Amino acid sequence: MFGPEVIEKLGFYVYRLIDPRNGETFYVGKGKGNRLYEHATANAIADVDYGLASAKIDRIRAIHLGGFEVGHVVHRHGMDEPTAFEVEAALMEAYPGVTNIAGGHGSDEFGVVHADELRRRYELPVADIRHRVIILSVDRLAAEESLYEATRFAWRIDIRKAAEAEYVLPVVAMNVEVHRTRSLTTMQGSPGGRPYA
Repeated sequence: MFGPEVIEKLGFYVYRLIDPRNGETFYVGKGKGNRLYEHATANAIADVDYGLASAKIDRIRAIHLGGFEVGHVVHRHGMDEPTAFEVEAALMEAYPGVTNIAGGHGSDEFGVVHADELRRRYELPVADIRHRVIILSVDRLAAEESLYEATRFAWRIDIRKAAEAEYVLPVVAMNVEVHRTRSLTTMQGSPGGRPYA
């Protein structure tokens, strides 16, 4: 554990938890004080029901059962919180097998991406839209469904509001597909009883 004099100098920091059995980084976090040690304390492990344990807790338990201790590495310190969020997100992307439940701060918008995709994203001409449109981001759903189906399920919409638009423009990785609003059939029985477009 860090003493008060060390904590005062650290500020916000980004850390990794390492499995000493194979050297793998299995968790990346941001914190201050003694946050990096809190994951592997006996109380933290004992307080989690075995049926509800996360992959991180399961890994820590396995390390302890093997007679080892979790490795702690502070990757960067002396930061303000917004900077620490950025560093944490970058490290999470650098170690793709981590057990973090949540993704890194801003990763969807500014995270790892191929250089060609960045050129497509930022070299696009400005659209001159002359119709009434609804624009939906359907990136996550489109990976599992057709773009048409992802569009139908992406947004809880008031049917009157949808009727005002001539077109729906679903966007996936900055690519757009056009659908006339009258071609999107509604699905009844959605959560809250509201139809989906």
